[in-house]
Amino acid sequence: MKFTIHQSSRSGGRLVNQDRVAYSYSKNALLLVLADGMGGHQRGEVAAQLTVTMLTSAFQRAAQPELPDVVAFLETEIIKLHEAIHQLAKNRELPETPKTTLVVGILQHQTLYCAHVGDSRLYHFRNGKRLFRTEDHSVVQLMLQQGKLDAKSMLQHPDRNKIYNCLGSELLPTIDIAPPSPLKAGDQILLCSDGLWAQLSDERMQDILNNGLGVAHSVPSLLDAAERLGGKDMDNLSAIGVQWETKAEQPLTISTLDMSLAQSHTILGLAAPAASSSAARAADLDEEDIERAIAEINAAIKRSKY
Repeated sequence: MKFTIHQSSRSGGRLVNQDRVAYSYSKNALLLVLADGMGGHQRGEVAAQLTVTMLTSAFQRAAQPELPDVVAFLETEIIKLHEAIHQLAKNRELPETPKTTLVVGILQHQTLYCAHVGDSRLYHFRNGKRLFRTEDHSVVQLMLQQGKLDAKSMLQHPDRNKIYNCLGSELLPTIDIAPPSPLKAGDQILLCSDGLWAQLSDERMQDILNNGLGVAHSVPSLLDAAERLGGKDMDNLSAIGVQWETKAEQPLTISTLDMSLAQSHTILGLAAPAASSSAARAADLDEEDIERAIAEINAAIKRSKY
């Protein structure tokens, strides 16, 4: 594989950044993951952090050098994430279970796979045109599908930020898995949280991504444009951009040609620091908490098989 990739996450106008981004790759597969902790629920950033940490770890174990069944991996691991968030809330005796959205992209054997829960999005562009975009699990998206709302009214609707599907909710999440899509050289994949897409139209995203300078330049440009429009009170905003099989060498281009079959690499995006020390402490998720939640979920799964 050969691809160029850039990821970034900003706090916007919020004290705490509840978004988390990461990618992981083996010789034959690339995982992209973005989680947006839900601000109306306590410690949404904890749910998001646990989500990206667990999913990249699971990918590293399974993709040697590729995933044998991508859809099964997505279905199984996303349910594990949901259960681990509940386990973590129980371990910490939290008054409310943290919640997060999730969008995942997996690129393997010239094919794009996508799964999402909530309103974080994945876009697939080719030659400056949008081929695919995930559909939000939101109240306004349902109203649009039912003919009760037009696309122009969605961004101004009072329920535009309400979603009905997430990780950490009382009910099992509905995992929306898109049909596999063939990839061609030069294709661009963008994952982003609602802090970004709520400010920029699809057409504006296309223009910025199609500037000919590569994702190392276009992803920061997307975030800059969204921040200018969003103002001082805007939400956290995050994005991961990938250009597939780039022909010319660009900054942040990765080739897996010389990787061994057993190798894998993970890059966790760094969230901007919180504005206060108390907020920073609330966002902490130590390795012991993560390992304990994962171990307990794995033990419960093992028991259920007998």
